[in-house]
Amino acid sequence: MDDATVVVTGASRGIGRAIAERFGAAGAHVVCSARDRDAVEATAAVLREEGGSATAVRADVRDEFDTERLMEQAAREGGTIDVVVANAGVYHGDPGETPLPTSSYAAFDDHLRTNARGVFTTIREALPHLADDARIAVPVGPFSRRTPPGYGGYGVSKAAADAVARTFAVETDVPVARFDPGQTATELTDRAGHDPAEAAELCYWATTALAPDTLADTVLTRSDWREATR
Repeated sequence: MDDATVVVTGASRGIGRAIAERFGAAGAHVVCSARDRDAVEATAAVLREEGGSATAVRADVRDEFDTERLMEQAAREGGTIDVVVANAGVYHGDPGETPLPTSSYAAFDDHLRTNARGVFTTIREALPHLADDARIAVPVGPFSRRTPPGYGGYGVSKAAADAVARTFAVETDVPVARFDPGQTATELTDRAGHDPAEAAELCYWATTALAPDTLADTVLTRSDWREATR
């Protein structure tokens, strides 16, 4: 990954921060983005302290102009963008306790704006700046394959994010890796679940080791990664 430019949205915490650290450790220049300026700058500072190269950009994926500016800055720094990880996401409420019949309109709308439309803006604004062999990665969870109860608008938005990613994959020449990291120990899950570093390894493997034609019709899981790399 030396000399590669990687953009990670939602890089201020959790899975996004772990993914940024993984690419940074591999030698990439990582452009870290999130809505919280101080938090994303802290992520970039950690990468630099660990010997990596990183830039922090405050951007909100709900805003296409913010996202356009993010990709333009990444391209100025790296010439082209090699990997985009559309990771930014929100969950309003307690995980598993937000059934759709009682979801508020505001929460439903913001889940869709951030988790689905945010994937759309991230990929769309990245396209003009991608390297010829660039790849995109989108964490989609299990929601396109099954619907666990209690996840309401969040589950709907992640299924929509999966559809956005699949559609870009078939309507462009850019390989799009969709992956399900499983329950991961982040603020969203009250620190219950797998180490975020495992989600980062899954994302890194999907974007660097797999042939493009293996990505088209599958959502990659931790089991896939473990089976392939053990």
